[in-house]
Amino acid sequence: MSRGFNVDGVPVLAVRRAGQVYVYQNRCPHRNVALEWQPDQFLDASASLIQCATHGALFLIETGECVAGPCEGAFLSAVESGEEDQGVWINLPTRG
Repeated sequence: MSRGFNVDGVPVLAVRRAGQVYVYQNRCPHRNVALEWQPDQFLDASASLIQCATHGALFLIETGECVAGPCEGAFLSAVESGEEDQGVWINLPTRG
C-alpha cells in the first residue's frame, strides 16, 4: 500500500511493507520529478518496488536505493517517521 500527501508544502510518499511504514520525499533523484503514475500509485506491478512514472527507475522500499534505471545507485530522500496508535508521525528536515 502506498499513499502520497503534502506536509508543510513538501510532497512525500509513504509505503507500508511487512507492517512497517517507510516515508520518502516524493521526487526522483534523476530529474527531481514526482514519482507516482496516478494519485497514490507509487509501486511497480508486483508491489515490491517504488517506481518512477517518468523514467521507470525502481527503488527498494526499505532503503530508497535505486536498483534499476537512470539513477541507479542514488537514493530517494528518506523522511524521519514513526508510527504510534494515533497514526504515523513525520519529521521533515529543516529547510536551509
